[in-house]
Amino acid sequence: MNQDTPIIGCIVVDDEPLALGILAEYIQKVPFLKLLGTYSDPVMALNAMQQQVVHCIVLDIQMPALNGLQLATMLSPDCKVIFTTAHPNYAVQGFELNATDYLLKPVSFERFLKAVNRVLNLLHAKPVLTGTSGEGLVDTNEVLFVKNDYKIVKVLVSDILYIEGLKEYITIYTSDKKIITLQNMKKMEAVLPAGRFVRVHRSYIVALDKIDHISKNRIFIRQTVIPVGDTYKESFFLLVNNKNLF
Repeated sequence: MNQDTPIIGCIVVDDEPLALGILAEYIQKVPFLKLLGTYSDPVMALNAMQQQVVHCIVLDIQMPALNGLQLATMLSPDCKVIFTTAHPNYAVQGFELNATDYLLKPVSFERFLKAVNRVLNLLHAKPVLTGTSGEGLVDTNEVLFVKNDYKIVKVLVSDILYIEGLKEYITIYTSDKKIITLQNMKKMEAVLPAGRFVRVHRSYIVALDKIDHISKNRIFIRQTVIPVGDTYKESFFLLVNNKNLF
Protein backbone atom coordinates (compact mmCIF):
# COMPACT_ATOMS: atom_id res chain seq x y z
CA MET A 1 0.00 0.00 0.00
CA ASN A 2 1.50 3.34 -1.00
CA GLN A 3 2.04 6.25 1.37
CA ASP A 4 -0.90 8.40 0.24
CA THR A 5 -3.58 5.73 0.70
CA PRO A 6 -5.92 6.60 3.59
CA ILE A 7 -6.35 4.03 6.34
CA ILE A 8 -9.61 3.60 8.24
CA GLY A 9 -9.31 1.43 11.34
CA CYS A 10 -12.28 -0.92 11.75
CA ILE A 11 -13.56 -3.49 14.19
CA VAL A 12 -16.37 -6.02 13.77
CA VAL A 13 -18.75 -6.99 16.56
CA ASP A 14 -21.08 -9.94 15.98
CA ASP A 15 -22.01 -12.93 18.15
CA GLU A 16 -22.38 -15.17 15.07
CA PRO A 17 -18.95 -16.67 14.19
CA LEU A 18 -19.83 -17.11 10.50
CA ALA A 19 -20.93 -13.48 10.07
CA LEU A 20 -17.90 -12.30 12.04
CA GLY A 21 -15.56 -14.18 9.72
CA ILE A 22 -17.22 -12.99 6.52
CA LEU A 23 -17.17 -9.32 7.54
CA ALA A 24 -13.55 -9.56 8.66
CA GLU A 25 -12.70 -11.07 5.27
CA TYR A 26 -14.50 -8.20 3.50
CA ILE A 27 -12.51 -5.62 5.46
CA GLN A 28 -9.24 -7.29 4.50
CA LYS A 29 -10.17 -7.03 0.80
CA VAL A 30 -10.56 -3.23 0.89
CA PRO A 31 -7.27 -1.30 0.57
CA PHE A 32 -8.31 1.68 2.72
CA LEU A 33 -9.58 -0.43 5.63
CA LYS A 34 -7.47 -1.92 8.43
CA LEU A 35 -8.98 -4.65 10.61
CA LEU A 36 -8.19 -3.78 14.24
CA GLY A 37 -10.10 -6.64 15.82
CA THR A 38 -13.15 -8.92 15.79
CA TYR A 39 -15.34 -9.45 18.85
CA SER A 40 -18.25 -11.73 19.69
CA ASP A 41 -18.68 -9.99 23.05
CA PRO A 42 -19.81 -6.34 22.78
CA VAL A 43 -18.46 -5.50 26.26
CA MET A 44 -14.99 -6.70 25.24
CA ALA A 45 -15.29 -4.63 22.06
CA LEU A 46 -16.15 -1.53 24.06
CA ASN A 47 -13.14 -2.06 26.32
CA ALA A 48 -10.86 -2.55 23.32
CA MET A 49 -12.10 0.68 21.72
CA GLN A 50 -10.96 2.61 24.77
CA GLN A 51 -7.41 1.46 24.10
CA GLN A 52 -7.12 2.48 20.41
CA VAL A 53 -8.55 4.82 17.79
CA VAL A 54 -11.36 3.17 15.83
CA HIS A 55 -12.77 5.06 12.85
CA CYS A 56 -15.54 2.59 11.98
CA ILE A 57 -17.41 -0.23 13.72
CA VAL A 58 -19.38 -2.89 11.84
CA LEU A 59 -21.93 -3.77 14.49
CA ASP A 60 -24.56 -6.49 14.78
CA ILE A 61 -27.76 -5.35 16.46
CA GLN A 62 -29.09 -8.51 18.12
CA MET A 63 -26.59 -9.69 20.75
CA PRO A 64 -26.91 -10.90 24.35
CA ALA A 65 -26.01 -8.76 27.37
CA LEU A 66 -25.52 -5.56 25.34
CA ASN A 67 -27.14 -5.16 21.94
CA GLY A 68 -25.73 -3.12 19.07
CA LEU A 69 -28.15 -0.23 19.51
CA GLN A 70 -27.14 0.14 23.15
CA LEU A 71 -23.44 -0.11 22.32
CA ALA A 72 -23.77 2.55 19.62
CA THR A 73 -24.98 5.10 22.18
CA MET A 74 -21.69 4.66 24.09
CA LEU A 75 -19.39 5.36 21.17
CA SER A 76 -17.55 8.52 20.22
CA PRO A 77 -19.41 10.53 17.54
CA ASP A 78 -16.19 10.34 15.51
CA CYS A 79 -16.64 6.58 15.12
CA LYS A 80 -18.87 5.73 12.17
CA VAL A 81 -21.35 2.90 12.70
CA ILE A 82 -22.46 0.36 10.12
CA PHE A 83 -25.22 -1.80 11.56
CA THR A 84 -25.79 -5.38 10.39
CA THR A 85 -28.84 -7.47 11.18
CA ALA A 86 -31.16 -10.09 9.78
CA HIS A 87 -34.19 -8.03 10.89
CA PRO A 88 -35.24 -4.98 8.82
CA ASN A 89 -37.51 -3.66 11.59
CA TYR A 90 -34.48 -2.15 13.36
CA ALA A 91 -33.69 0.23 10.50
CA VAL A 92 -35.47 3.27 11.94
CA GLN A 93 -33.76 2.91 15.32
CA GLY A 94 -30.43 2.49 13.59
CA PHE A 95 -30.73 5.69 11.60
CA GLU A 96 -31.99 7.60 14.63
CA LEU A 97 -28.56 6.86 16.09
CA ASN A 98 -26.96 8.49 13.03
CA ALA A 99 -25.71 5.20 11.65
CA THR A 100 -23.74 5.58 8.44
CA ASP A 101 -25.44 2.55 6.92
CA TYR A 102 -27.67 -0.39 7.73
CA LEU A 103 -26.93 -3.76 6.10
CA LEU A 104 -29.31 -6.70 6.00
CA LYS A 105 -27.79 -10.16 6.34
CA PRO A 106 -26.55 -11.98 4.40
CA VAL A 107 -24.36 -9.01 3.41
CA SER A 108 -22.84 -9.10 -0.08
CA PHE A 109 -19.38 -7.69 -0.68
CA GLU A 110 -20.78 -5.14 -3.17
CA ARG A 111 -23.23 -3.80 -0.58
CA PHE A 112 -20.51 -3.73 2.08
CA LEU A 113 -18.23 -1.79 -0.26
CA LYS A 114 -20.90 0.87 -0.79
CA ALA A 115 -21.25 1.26 2.98
CA VAL A 116 -17.52 1.69 3.65
CA ASN A 117 -17.15 4.09 0.72
CA ARG A 118 -19.81 6.17 2.49
CA VAL A 119 -17.70 6.07 5.65
CA LEU A 120 -14.66 7.15 3.63
CA ASN A 121 -16.49 10.17 2.27
CA LEU A 122 -18.01 11.14 5.62
CA LEU A 123 -14.52 11.21 7.08
CA HIS A 124 -13.11 13.39 4.26
CA ALA A 125 -13.36 16.55 6.32
CA LYS A 126 -11.06 15.05 8.94
CA PRO A 127 -7.59 13.80 8.02
CA VAL A 128 -7.26 10.02 8.34
CA LEU A 129 -3.93 8.57 9.48
CA THR A 130 -1.97 6.80 6.78
CA GLY A 131 0.91 4.36 6.91
CA THR A 132 1.49 1.60 9.44
CA SER A 133 3.02 3.91 12.00
CA GLY A 134 0.53 6.74 11.52
CA GLU A 135 2.76 9.31 9.86
CA GLY A 136 1.33 11.42 7.05
CA LEU A 137 -2.17 12.77 6.49
CA VAL A 138 -4.45 12.71 3.47
CA ASP A 139 -7.72 14.43 2.64
CA THR A 140 -9.98 11.55 1.61
CA ASN A 141 -12.18 14.03 -0.24
CA GLU A 142 -9.60 13.70 -3.01
CA VAL A 143 -9.83 9.92 -3.36
CA LEU A 144 -12.53 7.45 -4.41
CA PHE A 145 -12.24 3.67 -4.31
CA VAL A 146 -14.42 1.80 -6.82
CA LYS A 147 -14.78 -1.86 -7.72
CA ASN A 148 -13.66 -2.66 -11.26
CA ASP A 149 -13.96 -6.32 -12.32
CA TYR A 150 -12.24 -8.26 -9.52
CA LYS A 151 -10.18 -5.46 -8.07
CA ILE A 152 -10.70 -2.17 -6.23
CA VAL A 153 -9.27 0.84 -8.01
CA LYS A 154 -8.22 4.16 -6.49
CA VAL A 155 -9.41 7.19 -8.46
CA LEU A 156 -8.10 10.69 -7.79
CA VAL A 157 -11.05 13.07 -7.79
CA SER A 158 -8.92 15.75 -9.46
CA ASP A 159 -8.41 13.43 -12.47
CA ILE A 160 -12.12 12.93 -13.19
CA LEU A 161 -13.40 14.66 -16.34
CA TYR A 162 -16.96 13.38 -16.34
CA ILE A 163 -19.07 10.35 -15.40
CA GLU A 164 -21.52 8.57 -17.65
CA GLY A 165 -24.32 6.35 -16.35
CA LEU A 166 -25.94 3.40 -18.10
CA LYS A 167 -28.57 1.48 -16.14
CA GLU A 168 -26.87 0.07 -13.02
CA TYR A 169 -23.33 0.82 -14.22
CA ILE A 170 -21.31 4.02 -14.46
CA THR A 171 -18.17 4.84 -16.41
CA ILE A 172 -15.69 7.26 -14.83
CA TYR A 173 -13.64 9.10 -17.45
CA THR A 174 -10.32 10.49 -16.26
CA SER A 175 -7.45 12.22 -18.00
CA ASP A 176 -5.96 8.94 -19.20
CA LYS A 177 -8.45 6.09 -18.69
CA LYS A 178 -12.03 5.02 -18.14
CA ILE A 179 -13.25 2.85 -15.26
CA ILE A 180 -16.52 0.92 -15.37
CA THR A 181 -18.11 0.05 -12.03
CA LEU A 182 -21.40 -1.25 -10.65
CA GLN A 183 -23.00 1.87 -9.16
CA ASN A 184 -25.89 4.26 -9.82
CA MET A 185 -25.68 7.94 -10.66
CA LYS A 186 -27.60 9.16 -7.62
CA LYS A 187 -25.18 7.53 -5.16
CA MET A 188 -22.17 8.62 -7.18
CA GLU A 189 -23.44 12.19 -7.19
CA ALA A 190 -23.80 12.03 -3.38
CA VAL A 191 -20.18 11.02 -2.72
CA LEU A 192 -18.51 13.51 -5.05
CA PRO A 193 -17.32 16.81 -3.53
CA ALA A 194 -20.15 19.36 -3.64
CA GLY A 195 -19.51 22.43 -5.77
CA ARG A 196 -16.93 20.71 -7.97
CA PHE A 197 -19.18 18.27 -9.79
CA VAL A 198 -22.66 18.81 -11.17
CA ARG A 199 -25.36 16.56 -12.63
CA VAL A 200 -26.26 17.95 -16.06
CA HIS A 201 -28.25 15.05 -17.51
CA ARG A 202 -29.81 11.83 -16.26
CA SER A 203 -26.74 10.09 -17.71
CA TYR A 204 -23.95 12.59 -17.01
CA ILE A 205 -22.07 14.24 -14.14
CA VAL A 206 -19.31 16.68 -15.11
CA ALA A 207 -16.36 18.24 -13.32
CA LEU A 208 -16.87 21.99 -13.50
CA ASP A 209 -13.18 22.78 -13.78
CA LYS A 210 -12.78 20.42 -16.77
CA ILE A 211 -15.36 22.18 -18.96
CA ASP A 212 -13.73 23.75 -22.03
CA HIS A 213 -16.79 25.62 -23.23
CA ILE A 214 -20.59 25.55 -23.39
CA SER A 215 -22.64 26.12 -26.53
CA LYS A 216 -26.38 25.70 -27.13
CA ASN A 217 -27.03 23.49 -24.10
CA ARG A 218 -24.02 21.35 -24.87
CA ILE A 219 -20.91 20.99 -22.75
CA PHE A 220 -17.55 20.42 -24.40
CA ILE A 221 -14.86 18.55 -22.46
CA ARG A 222 -11.90 17.80 -24.71
CA GLN A 223 -13.33 15.79 -27.61
CA THR A 224 -16.56 14.88 -25.84
CA VAL A 225 -19.88 16.70 -26.24
CA ILE A 226 -22.30 16.28 -23.32
CA PRO A 227 -25.94 17.42 -23.51
CA VAL A 228 -27.54 19.47 -20.75
CA GLY A 229 -30.89 17.87 -19.95
CA ASP A 230 -34.02 19.98 -19.56
CA THR A 231 -34.46 18.84 -15.94
CA TYR A 232 -30.97 20.06 -15.00
CA LYS A 233 -30.67 23.11 -17.24
CA GLU A 234 -31.83 25.80 -14.82
CA SER A 235 -29.73 24.64 -11.86
CA PHE A 236 -26.65 24.09 -14.02
CA PHE A 237 -26.64 27.53 -15.61
CA LEU A 238 -27.41 29.17 -12.28
CA LEU A 239 -24.35 27.44 -10.82
CA VAL A 240 -22.22 28.50 -13.78
CA ASN A 241 -23.35 32.12 -13.50
CA ASN A 242 -22.77 32.17 -9.75
CA LYS A 243 -19.23 30.91 -10.21
CA ASN A 244 -18.58 33.40 -13.02
CA LEU A 245 -16.94 30.63 -14.99
CA PHE A 246 -17.81 32.02 -18.43
